[in-house]
Amino acid sequence: MTVEMMPPLMFGGLVVFLLIGFPVAFSLAATGLFFGFLSIEFGFFTEAYLGNLPLRVFGILSNELLLAIPFFTLMGAILERCGLAEDLLEGTGQLFGKVPGGLAFAVILVGAILGAITGTVAASVIAMGMISLPVMMRYGYDMRIATGVIAASGTIAQLIPPSLVLIVLGDQLGKSVGDMYAGAIGPSILQVLLFMCFVATVSIFAPHRVPPLPEEARTQRGWPLYWRVLKGMVPSLVLMFLVLGTIFLGLATPTEAGAMGAVGALVLAIVNRRFSYALLKQAMGNTMRITSMVIFILIGATVFSLVFQGVDGSLWIEHLLSHLPGGPTGFLIFVNVFVFFLAFFLDFFEIAFIVVPLLAPVAAKLGIDLVWFGVLLCVNLQTSFMHPPFGFALFYLRGVAPKSVLTKDIYWGAIPWVLLQLTLVAIVIIWPATVTYWLDHGPKVDPNTVRIEVPLPDMPEDDAPPVFR
Repeated sequence: MTVEMMPPLMFGGLVVFLLIGFPVAFSLAATGLFFGFLSIEFGFFTEAYLGNLPLRVFGILSNELLLAIPFFTLMGAILERCGLAEDLLEGTGQLFGKVPGGLAFAVILVGAILGAITGTVAASVIAMGMISLPVMMRYGYDMRIATGVIAASGTIAQLIPPSLVLIVLGDQLGKSVGDMYAGAIGPSILQVLLFMCFVATVSIFAPHRVPPLPEEARTQRGWPLYWRVLKGMVPSLVLMFLVLGTIFLGLATPTEAGAMGAVGALVLAIVNRRFSYALLKQAMGNTMRITSMVIFILIGATVFSLVFQGVDGSLWIEHLLSHLPGGPTGFLIFVNVFVFFLAFFLDFFEIAFIVVPLLAPVAAKLGIDLVWFGVLLCVNLQTSFMHPPFGFALFYLRGVAPKSVLTKDIYWGAIPWVLLQLTLVAIVIIWPATVTYWLDHGPKVDPNTVRIEVPLPDMPEDDAPPVFR
């Protein structure tokens, strides 16, 4: 056996573990340790090399940036139960109710707002599924349009800051989370516009599929309606500033902003008279499960990557991907197709921890901006929540939808929205400024033009230092 054979064997072994159904975190660790001991046996590296593993694990557990994950998860879990989504959806639905497709427009806008204050797909999809889907069914919405718009609008939370995906990608790419958030602003806006254009198109050519609310259903008009919308909107804007504004202004790190967001969510729950110790216990339990999952996957991934690097796996990946036809464009097309199909079987955390560390060095060598590359991957990873058979947004919606809603309608309803998400991937590749325009590039200085001249003090000729030849 030669060292050149080890990287593809490791990758193949990992695929076998995953196909068996073994948990991802333990699949990564088991594959890494097995091939690590095998590499020691064949002399590819020494036992001392695996001594780096405790240092890597300690580095993960002491990474303050990862504290943002439990804070944002706790914030989303509390907001899911505090009544803010109900106020937003009911008020906005009444506001757009007289327009064909009005309820769908309301779901998209509220999905974006909830995404910007929770950062979690589950909270958005579950809240909108429980509140909006029965109303859409009652007033004659096409079932596939109704389920598709709810699931797709919930996935906006994966792209719009303070997305957990952007935190993880920023950590894996070695880039600032603030830059990742800034870069995601343009694609987030485009995603909302694409979704709304699709609903507008349906409302023009097939208005019977997205009917307006009947007159008797529009119970509120005038200023009472506007005040109801503002009641849900103002707290959301305040919370968005606490979370995002402080990061963009440089007043807080993502971890500190997440902590303020969690406190803000608790205050909103108290103000809406929804706070209870049962709510807090449920939210903390959900946070503990998600955080533990992320940390264990990350530890497993670092075991795998340490051994993979030790057998020159990075060189194998680099050689494999940097010689694709088409240069950087060919690389980007291959990566996006690969990630899209991989997302049928793995969730975004697994892809971020397994695949992204292998792709990042190749992207950097090809001269690709890593912040832009990370946002592009985040746009692509939205589809992991939407495409059948394992889209989590579809599972969440299936869990809260009435039994009369057929699973096949949920799956077929997701397909147009997956195509819209892939359209956004193409837009970001064709126009990189959709991401880079929002970044603070700072002054540009060519280091080759920098000259440092240190003046020597005047010295008498007799005291001049000797010249050594």
